Amino acid sequence: MKEFILIFRHENATGKVSPEQMQSWMKQQMDWVAGIEAQNKFVGGTGLLFDDAKVVDHNKIVTNGPFGDIKETLGGYVIVRAESAEEAAEMAKGTPILQGEGNTVEVRQIFKG
Repeated sequence: MKEFILIFRHENATGKVSPEQMQSWMKQQMDWVAGIEAQNKFVGGTGLLFDDAKVVDHNKIVTNGPFGDIKETLGGYVIVRAESAEEAAEMAKGTPILQGEGNTVEVRQIFKG
């Protein structure tokens, strides 16, 4: 079986979300991951914080960021086992991340040289 990374992209990550809504979304995400684990197809994953982020460019210059006020941010990732990109994309359809308008999940096969 191949491994695929599901990259969660959030549009307008600075939108106001109540603590209750965030807690609800986190529970939904944990339940979704638990469903993948139950199929023995979960490899790993985590969320990403905006705090203390840095960008290193091709000139090796380090800047602060990226910040949540940019159009699109990376919110986290999950790595799954699947037979094909199509199967992994079907799994991705279940994430509650997609409840946010403009949010997307990028599905990429992990290179195993």
